[in-house]
This record gives sequence, structure tokens and C-alpha cells, in this order.
Amino acid sequence: MNELKPDDPAFYYFVDDLPGAHIPATRIRKIFERLQQGKSLSDFTLGYLKNQGLEALYLHLTGCSTVDEFQKAARAEQVKRQQAALESRIARETEEQARDIARQARVKLATEQAEAAHRAREQDPRYIAKLKNKKLRDRYDLDIFIEEDFFAQLMSILRRVDTGKRLTDADILWLSTEAEEYYTDALCSAFHELEAVFYAEEFKKTQDPWMAVNASSHYRKCNQARAAETLLSPIKVDQLKSSKLKSALCTTHGGVKRDLERWNDAISLGEQAHGFMEMDFRPCTLLGAVYMEMGSYDLGQRCSGSMIPDTI
Repeated sequence: MNELKPDDPAFYYFVDDLPGAHIPATRIRKIFERLQQGKSLSDFTLGYLKNQGLEALYLHLTGCSTVDEFQKAARAEQVKRQQAALESRIARETEEQARDIARQARVKLATEQAEAAHRAREQDPRYIAKLKNKKLRDRYDLDIFIEEDFFAQLMSILRRVDTGKRLTDADILWLSTEAEEYYTDALCSAFHELEAVFYAEEFKKTQDPWMAVNASSHYRKCNQARAAETLLSPIKVDQLKSSKLKSALCTTHGGVKRDLERWNDAISLGEQAHGFMEMDFRPCTLLGAVYMEMGSYDLGQRCSGSMIPDTI
């Protein structure tokens, strides 16, 4: 901003409090510049000064007051304008402050009401149950719309699985057919883990190797091949009498080795299983799958026929 000079017309005419008096090309500035150049003003322009409240200047320019009278009156007008501007600014600030206080009060009230409503909702048994149901569904990747006819039975299944209770054959049949849309990978994995734990416990209690075979099958289906390996490794297959059982143990153990990508061990166990039960297709399917995963597709085809195995 340029520094105002003492002889600036805004000071000379006692209007330096008016913003437009300092801005080049404004109407009032042009009027003052015209006066400084000694040029007369039109009646229209004189009327403009009067309408702007510059009564003292108007009277002086129309010959109704002396210089001293003008200066005294113009100074008084300026003081009056400045006082009015100050009062107006204070009023605006007071009004704005009042609006801010009112706004803050409204925000505080709305926040308190929202918090009270939230607390009440959190204590509502229906809301608590709804929240629990949502968390349970999220846990099993069921954050989707569930048809009303399926909801109650599905939630019953989820609660049982979540508390470690085994599902019935009827439950699995329902999930695999009518409710297939809701039989998510997470729910399927949880089911197989429960079954695996059950059969592993049965094996520990009864030492029945068939329980270990069943447990291993379920462990593999919930991606817990290492748990199956831990369960199967101590079993002495050579000490068993049943060829069918020996073949089943070697086949499922071979499948575990396959999951762990221990291909040679898987092949060895598959061959043993085939030796125990030459007419059983399962060892051949295992061998075919392992050879294919190792890149020996021709050999894999010969072992498993034309099937590409996905279950062994």
C-alpha cells in the first residue's frame, strides 16, 4: 500500500476514514482529484456528495460555508462517522459472538443428545443382540443379505460352531444344498476344524487309527496339514493288521505330505498304500496328483487314469 501523504485530499477533506477515498479510480477519489485540479463539479456530483453524508463538503463547495466552518463541520462529521462505524463494528462483533455462543450451545446439545441416544441404544437388548449377530456373521464372512427363511437356522449353526459345538449331518446337508450360498469358506473351514479336533481327541482316547484317518482328512480341509502330520507321524503302520487300514493311513499321510509339498515322501507313502490295496483307486489318485504337481503330467495321467484329482 502506498504511504498516504499529508496533502492527500482524503486528509484535506476529512474523509480519510472512508476506504474509497484511498483507492485510485473510485468515484469519490476522482471527485477529489478534480477539486485539486481546480475544476468545478456538476450539480449531479454535488448531489452525490450530499447523499453520501458529506454535508459539510457539500455546503462548502456550494458556497454556504467558509474554510474554517467547513473544517470544523467536516471534522465533526468524521468523528461522528468514526463513532458510528465503531459502534457498528462492535454491534456486528457482539452479534457474531452471540451467534457463535448459540451455535456452540446447539452443537453441545446435539452432541449430548446423540451420546445419550447412543448409550441408550448400546443398552438395548435388541441392539446388543443385533451387534453380536453382525460380529458373528462377519467372523464367518457372511456380511451379506440373508433371506428371512434361512436366517434363524443359519444363526443357530454359527452360534454352535462359534462355541465349539459340532454340526449334525442334517446341518451339513442343509448347508451343502438349500443354503449353499451361505456355506462360506470360513464356515466350512470352521466345521472341518471342529471335526478334526473331535476325531483327534477320539484317537487319543481310543487309539483307533481310523479316528486319526478321519482327523487328518478334516485337518487338511481346514488347511492344517501340520496338525495332521503331528497326529499321523507316530503311528506305526507296520504294526497294524488290516491292509485296508494300512492303505488308508498311508494314503491320507501321503496327502498331508503333498499339502506340505514334500513330494518324495508323498510318492513313497502313495506307493506303500497301493501295495497294501492294489485295487483301491485312492493311492493311484494321490500318486497322479503328486506327479502332476511335480510337472510329470504323463506319469500322473498313467497313475490316475484320465482324472485330474482335487480331493486327495
